[in-house]
Amino acid sequence: MIFADVRDSTPLAESKGPSGFKDIINRFYKETSKVLIEHNAMVNWLMGDQVIALFAPRFVGKNHAKAALHATQELLRVTGHGDTNGPWVPVGAGIHTGLAYVGAVGSPDGVNEIAVLGSPANMCVRLSSKAAAGKILISEDSVKFGDLDVEGLEPRSLELKGVSQPVSVRVLQVK
Repeated sequence: MIFADVRDSTPLAESKGPSGFKDIINRFYKETSKVLIEHNAMVNWLMGDQVIALFAPRFVGKNHAKAALHATQELLRVTGHGDTNGPWVPVGAGIHTGLAYVGAVGSPDGVNEIAVLGSPANMCVRLSSKAAAGKILISEDSVKFGDLDVEGLEPRSLELKGVSQPVSVRVLQVK
């Protein structure tokens, strides 16, 4: 799964005003959703200044971690990372692989939503929160289970809120 969100969205919203910020977020949703759908992701959530996508093996195939990585790299490119003028919106992202509950939650009266629950979802959002603009933090679980080639990527150990042990990640800078 991936979590990607806009960095420094509060100052951005203040500088652009409500209408200008709405335009940026609408473009962010449009551009990122298009990329994710092209990579066979299930777009789980567009909320505030973040997007959440799932790369379920049943839909994407056994190379789901590679699909998530390629989609995330493209997501950062379409938001302008790697452009000589810089990004039109600063975005950081986290990628994590794990077994989570994906399905309806809510009341038996029909107030439901499709949710992703469990420690893998929590881990992914924590990784995303630590990713600077233009960077992707890739968990070692994604590296291992996805057989990802991470040669040359910076290894890092992170302390994450709610996680008892440091988490090893690889850092990919989109250029």
